[in-house]
Amino acid sequence: MTGISVQDVVDALAPVRETQASDPVCLTVGGLVIEVRCMSDTLLAELLRYFQHVISAPSEPDLTVHVLGEADLPFTVAYTDWAREPGKTGRKDAVCDLDNGRMVLKVRTGVQFLQAPGWAIAFGPTKDYPNQVINFVNTQILNHFQRQGWVACHAAAVRMADKGLAISGLSGGGKSTTMLRLMEIAGTHYVTNDRLLVRNAGNRTDALGIPKLPRINPGTIVTNARLAGLIDEEREEELRNLEPDELWHLEEKYDLFIDDIYGPGRISHDAGLTDFWVLNWSRDSVEPTNVRQVNLENRPDLLTAIMKSPGPFFQGTNGMFWTDHSEMDTPAYLNALRDVQVWEVTGNIDFDALFHAGADLLGQKP
Repeated sequence: MTGISVQDVVDALAPVRETQASDPVCLTVGGLVIEVRCMSDTLLAELLRYFQHVISAPSEPDLTVHVLGEADLPFTVAYTDWAREPGKTGRKDAVCDLDNGRMVLKVRTGVQFLQAPGWAIAFGPTKDYPNQVINFVNTQILNHFQRQGWVACHAAAVRMADKGLAISGLSGGGKSTTMLRLMEIAGTHYVTNDRLLVRNAGNRTDALGIPKLPRINPGTIVTNARLAGLIDEEREEELRNLEPDELWHLEEKYDLFIDDIYGPGRISHDAGLTDFWVLNWSRDSVEPTNVRQVNLENRPDLLTAIMKSPGPFFQGTNGMFWTDHSEMDTPAYLNALRDVQVWEVTGNIDFDALFHAGADLLGQKP
């Protein structure tokens, strides 16, 4: 805790906040209405393009996100580095706890955020890093529903009229590639690429995706003919000439706009969740791809792949913020997923085989 209060930060940013140049925009997800007030017309245009499928008519918002530009605070914020997740390296986030709020700094970019009851403010070089603003907006959605008892899963998902399939796995394990392959099946809708909210609602299991479009690696692009043209021809040719192992581990993200690739009306963030795949396969395996039912209560290793930390922006209903050493609520996940059939995917990584398994599961043929 520092001597700085939330009100100190709000007051210091007031002169910048009160010069808002753009009209507010409302987004609606799962019944939650978020108003976005953005100072930069250029950045606002990017946000409008990105969130186009959830833009709603102006109405009384449940919360407001203020997106400011550069601003100098008349005091020093004493940030402390936030520990990365296992397997992650380098500095990413730093935090400073206030009286009933938290400042968060993105170390690599210098974008800062105030997270507090009644306040969600981004400031700094925001127009240079629109993806961090997009993530901040989506974080407000995650925070809201997690405070209502939903759990956040590290998963992609698609849905049919009567089926919902989530897909988890280790980072780079192929969940985005799998999800996009399943979008080739008639009747499927995109739910989410990386964050899925889940709750058990008695006679059903509800799932809710956030409006975060897929950010995919080159390996996903060059192995899916529908995605041809997403990157320029010269770069695509370079990628096709890489060794498979080199291509698999290449980190080079591209945004994929679902409506542009699959046509309008293929996004549905609300879903009923019936099945959950956990990708536990390997490129080194000599066994064929296999999909088998498992009991999640007996497989804590698979549950670990599903659970996702709420992160530094999350403040619970008790006012306490999540810390980098807070423990995950395993029973809450088991309860949320108790009526969902969980499947373990093992053997060699074979997207064609998994695609056909998905078509069978969803009751459709490609």
